[in-house]
Order: sequence, then C-alpha cells, then structure tokens
Amino acid sequence: MQIGLLLFPGLTQLDLTGPFEVFSSMPGAEISLIWKTTEHVTSDGGMRILPSHSFGTAPKLDVICVPGGPGQIDLMSDAGTLAFLRRVAGECQWVTSVCTGSLVLAAAGLLTGYRATSHWASLDQLALFGAIPVPERVVRDRNRITGAGVTSGIDFALTVVAEILGQRAAEEIQLQIEYDPAPPFTAGSPASADPELLAVVKANIAPFIERRRKVSELAAEALHKA
Repeated sequence: MQIGLLLFPGLTQLDLTGPFEVFSSMPGAEISLIWKTTEHVTSDGGMRILPSHSFGTAPKLDVICVPGGPGQIDLMSDAGTLAFLRRVAGECQWVTSVCTGSLVLAAAGLLTGYRATSHWASLDQLALFGAIPVPERVVRDRNRITGAGVTSGIDFALTVVAEILGQRAAEEIQLQIEYDPAPPFTAGSPASADPELLAVVKANIAPFIERRRKVSELAAEALHKA
C-alpha cells in the first residue's frame, strides 16, 4: 500500500503528522512525503520537514492525501501542483485530504459533485468548486475521504485504515497510539463553543478567511473555464 502525503510551504504540520502517525502503524504501508523538490519544507509553525520524493520521483500511489494550512492558498493557483494531483488521483484507490487540503483538491477539479468537509471557517468555500460541503468530522463519498479541521487528521486516517484493512486493524492502531481524546474544554467546535468565544475567533481570523475566499473564487473561476 503506497500512501503519498503532499508537502508544501506553510502547511499545518499536524494536518500531515497526525495521519502520518496512523499510517506508519499500518501493516504493509509505505509512506512518501512529496513536494516539487526534496529540499526542506517549512510549516506554518516553523517545523522543517524533509520530503522523501519530488513530483517526478513519486511512486505510483494507492492513496494521496493533501493537508491544509495557510500555504494552501498559494497551491490553489499552482499549475504544477494541481496537475500532479490530477495525474496521481487517476491512479489512486483513495483521494483524500485533511482540513483546507480539500480546497486544493477542489481547485484541481477532484471534488466536483462530491460530498466533502474542511475546516469549519472555510467549509462553505467548497461549494464554489461544485463540491457539496458537509459539516462533519470525516466525510466519505465514493473514493473521496476528507477530514475537517486540524485535529481531525487522526480520525480521518483511522477511517482510511478501516476502509482498507477493516475496522479491527484500525482499532488496533487506535489502541497502540492511545487515541482516547478527552479535551479539557468544550470549545473545539462552533457547535460547542461559547457564542462569545466563537464571535471573537471569527473576528480574529476574518481578514485571513476573506483572503482565502478571494483566492478560492479565482481558482473556481479558472476551474470552470478549463
């Protein structure tokens, strides 16, 4: 089982490393970290990650996963990245994403007509590309599996393992990594957060979300013209 995780500057590392931890415990899986070159990539928080393959040397994949993060904005108009995703998606059993990585898949035309999820603050932007936004933690539609915000990457990856190897295998991995979340606060979702807190967070991130929306609109326009 060949699993490819896309790397790019400005990604949110947990979008990548959460699924990587799960997939690395998957029997028979080989994981590739893929970017345009094999030089270090720096995450939005400053972590430096080394790709194992470039676009040109990546193996034939069974699973492709696109994480999210602020750097996703630049990818939505990056012809080389979008072309790579279109190419490998045609050969993959599973086309997947975590967080706003789904917007990159959507910009490549890979979620048109599919139910999908993303980070709650940008979920609605999927509709610009003809995808169907679903406010759930993990969404599967045919061979597309998408995870919501950052921490959903572990839930997402366990879901992928269950689809490939069965629930028992996924449960074994869950137990091995002691994935037993019990958050200290109930502020992890717009549905559970205090309304005042939600309003503050929305206001804080509004300029960035507006910037992302403008780029999404341009990417959607380009996709529809293609």
